Amino acid sequence: MKKNSFIKGAFIATFAIFVSKFLGIVYVIPFYSIIGEQNGSLYGYAYTIYNLFLALSTVGIPPAMSKLISEYNTLGYYNTKERAYRLGKKLMLIISVVVFIILFTMAPIIAKAIIGDATGGNSIEDIAFVVRVISTAILVVPLLSISKGYLQGHKFIAPSSYSQILEQIIRIIVILVGSYTFLNVFKLGMTNAIGVAVFGATVGAIGALIYVLYKIHKNKSQLNIDEPIKAEEKKITNKEILKKIITYSLPFIMFGLTMSIYEFIDMVTIVKTLTHNLGFSTVDAESVIGVMNTWGNKLNSIVIAISIGLTTSLVPNITSSYVAKKYSDVKKKINQSLQILILVALPITIGLSILATPVFNAFYGENIWGPTVFKYSVFIAIATCLFNTTIIILQSLNKYKTVFISIISGIVIKYILNVPLMILTHNLGFQGFYGAITATLIGIAVSVFINLYVLHKDEELKVRYKQTLTTIIKVVYTLAIMCIVLLLMEFIIPIEGHGRMMSLLIVIIYGIVGAGIFFGISIKNHMIRDVVGDKFIDNIFDKIKKILHIKRQNNSV
Repeated sequence: MKKNSFIKGAFIATFAIFVSKFLGIVYVIPFYSIIGEQNGSLYGYAYTIYNLFLALSTVGIPPAMSKLISEYNTLGYYNTKERAYRLGKKLMLIISVVVFIILFTMAPIIAKAIIGDATGGNSIEDIAFVVRVISTAILVVPLLSISKGYLQGHKFIAPSSYSQILEQIIRIIVILVGSYTFLNVFKLGMTNAIGVAVFGATVGAIGALIYVLYKIHKNKSQLNIDEPIKAEEKKITNKEILKKIITYSLPFIMFGLTMSIYEFIDMVTIVKTLTHNLGFSTVDAESVIGVMNTWGNKLNSIVIAISIGLTTSLVPNITSSYVAKKYSDVKKKINQSLQILILVALPITIGLSILATPVFNAFYGENIWGPTVFKYSVFIAIATCLFNTTIIILQSLNKYKTVFISIISGIVIKYILNVPLMILTHNLGFQGFYGAITATLIGIAVSVFINLYVLHKDEELKVRYKQTLTTIIKVVYTLAIMCIVLLLMEFIIPIEGHGRMMSLLIVIIYGIVGAGIFFGISIKNHMIRDVVGDKFIDNIFDKIKKILHIKRQNNSV
């Protein structure tokens, strides 16, 4: 295993997560065909609740472990960081078992809270069943997460990233093979088919855990696992380590819960508001929430993968620089992170919004609500990217008070505005669910503003965003040119009114043209080099030249 620099680690993690998310989108095409549109809401209910309780069961310990391992490694306390890992695993096991029992026993109550008295859709028994099935993953995923955090804390980003791809592949196989055979071969009904599909999360996690533990065992020497204890380490008690784990975990708990809480607020308010106040049928309302929390989220994950890759590399790198009091390096990484997000995530978001109809049709076929919901909800992805990154930065710098204020402020605003904005947008002649999306965007925007303001006012760092603002201006005018060209293309190649295969072809054509324009201009005005640095770009070109040289040699032979 090789340690990874910040940019390289971010690139590896982003690539692996992108592949994982792409697989997570592609499998939806056959899965959607197997279970149908409305039943996607049942699948979405299970995963929304699972994500909420998973955040409770991990209680922020995996990213806290990455931070703590990085801190002790920087100080050279190798024995202490091993003790921290062992204590973390024991704590994780206890918590995950307790949370599993709570979720399993409370499943019917949770189902009742979701569906209320609505009829004509999924029943309380159906929802309770799939929630109980997916709860088994909580016994495995936390241990996997903390082991990945252990590797990331050593700046070994690749193994933990590749394990995610392995986990996704196994999960998808179980989802597709299991749901199809249960439904069409064994004739066990739709609820059981979705039950085996959500069980894929458990099977995938087991496979990934085996891989990660193997990598840790195989690379003991590089991880300094068997190093003798130093004199100064003897003063550090297990109680002190445990206290640090819990302290570091608290803000990560809030962070992990936040987006699940946003989705939970939507889940318990949108269906009821649409059916009781805005005249939607239960079937249509569940289709809308299915797009927002399941099908649209799958597509949004393409964008969000960028921030997850960045934050995976950010935690150990910013922590080590901050512990060593290299504040100029910390400021550089903060601005670099924001610039990479804007440079990569914003163009993808805009492109997906413009191509909402063909993108949704290509993956899911024609859908009455899909494109309408997705063309606006995709902007939640870029907002989430900025939120994720700024929160992780603050946590890595021990700005816990700001993290709590920021997150709680956003959630409170979302909760207060959700239903009123739905009714307001409906009265203004727009679709009511646009109000819920707007409430999410406003809540996240408030959190991001608070985070950036505190970093700017910090006495030690005094982060300035001049270079980031310059990047934003360059990105915006480059995007303006890209959008104009794509909109003009509609006169030649219309983006609506096509079947699945033609929609896919249109997405590919528009995607190539849009990406070519954006990155062509970005290379011409040196924007990419300004963000990631000459060294990283030169290394990529050197590797490409090396690969081409090898191919030429093989061809000549």
